Amino acid sequence: MSKVSYYSEEGLKNLRDELNQLRDIERPKASQAIAEARDKGDLSENAEYDAAKEAQGMLEMHISKLETVVSSARIIDESQLDTSKVLIHSKVKIKNQLNGMEMVYSLVAESEADLKTGKISVTSPIGRGLLGNSVGDIAEVQVPNGVMKFEILEISRI
Repeated sequence: MSKVSYYSEEGLKNLRDELNQLRDIERPKASQAIAEARDKGDLSENAEYDAAKEAQGMLEMHISKLETVVSSARIIDESQLDTSKVLIHSKVKIKNQLNGMEMVYSLVAESEADLKTGKISVTSPIGRGLLGNSVGDIAEVQVPNGVMKFEILEISRI
C-alpha cells in the first residue's frame, strides 16, 4: 500500500503537469533516440544505443514514481485546517532561542519544499519538530548539530 501524501491544489497540479510532460513529450523523444541509435548499425558496439536505452529506463522509473505519488496524493481543504497547532500547510513564525533570530516557514509536502521561498518539508528535521506545537510553545528540534529550540510566535494558513 502506498503512502498518502497531502498537497495544495497548486502542488498537485504541478506534479500532474510534470507527469504529463514526461509521458507525452519525453517518452516519445526517448523512443526516437533509441530508434536513431539502432539505425547506426551493430548494437553490440553501439554506445549511443546503450546510453539511449539507459536514459529510457531512468525516464520510465521517474514516470512510475510520479504515477505512484499522484495516485496516492490528496488535496488538503485548507479552510478546515486548525490554526491553533502547527500542521501541514501552516505558515509558522518562529524565534531561535539561541540567537533571537526570527524566521517564517511554510510547512509543505516533500515535493513542494523550496527553502528559497520559505517552504520546508514536514518530513525535514525542523518541519517534524514544529508539527503539533502551539503559539508560545518551545519546539525542540533534533538537527545533525544537536538540539535547537524555537519559540512558536504565530501560526496561520498558507
